[in-house]
Amino acid sequence: MWPLHSWLPDAHTAAPTVGSVLLAGVLLKMGTYGLVRIVLPMTPGAAHTYAPYLAAFAVVGIIYGSLACLALARTGAKGDLKRLIAYSSVGHMGFVLLGIATLTPTGVNGALFANIAHGLITGLLFFLVGALKDRSGTTDLDQLAGTSGAALYGRAPRLGGLLAFGAVASLGLPGLAGFWGEMLAMFGAFDPADGLSRPAYLTYMALAGLGTLLTAAYMLIVVRRVCMGDHPIEPRIGTEPERPALADVHGHEFAAWSPLVALTVLAGLWPAALLGLTDPAVQQLLAGGNR
Repeated sequence: MWPLHSWLPDAHTAAPTVGSVLLAGVLLKMGTYGLVRIVLPMTPGAAHTYAPYLAAFAVVGIIYGSLACLALARTGAKGDLKRLIAYSSVGHMGFVLLGIATLTPTGVNGALFANIAHGLITGLLFFLVGALKDRSGTTDLDQLAGTSGAALYGRAPRLGGLLAFGAVASLGLPGLAGFWGEMLAMFGAFDPADGLSRPAYLTYMALAGLGTLLTAAYMLIVVRRVCMGDHPIEPRIGTEPERPALADVHGHEFAAWSPLVALTVLAGLWPAALLGLTDPAVQQLLAGGNR
């Protein structure tokens, strides 16, 4: 949560691939689980009092994370791809916090859905960035675009395709898991719990919607630069220099990543499978509200 997020990009950048996957897929969820499982049922009055402030922090985190990612993605910024994904986590977890702060079954269900979707998608992205670093020796976006990105689709089509899949899943493409959590969180903000200021939450919803557009912008920039490469500043004369070989997805990588891809598609196409598990508990948690 902004402004208590500053450790996260540094931790992800310094951590090995497995550490980043565990941090994004499991450990980041402990805070939001605590809010849902402990704060809401044990201190409902305090939750109601502080919910608008939490929602404001959530929206700031969404916009802040997206703008940081846009700054890292631009040409010449020497942005680190792993750090960019870490900042995207700040934005995605903002949607989780926004859903919880609505204090509605719709919003809390969306927060739980977004929690799981974030773990699947961001975990996959960190796996892919780790594999790209193993092959190219760097996660610097400028170097990737210049040395390996321009031919990633052609030289390692499965790796490039998986990276593009993870990017569009992260930006919330309908039909994939990332869409439903963010949408339900914004639906919850559209009609928050009784006693909460609806004009304020409508503002939060609009800002969160702007965050989704910014997310689409930086993720598509990453796909263009890393998978397709940058346009050369000056026209090249003569033949292109031969680029070093780049291994495509190995068998053990395919075995590890396939479940994440499958679950991302399954949750996106059949959200009722997950919502059917969370909704009864959420209804009981919020005292069976009508929303």
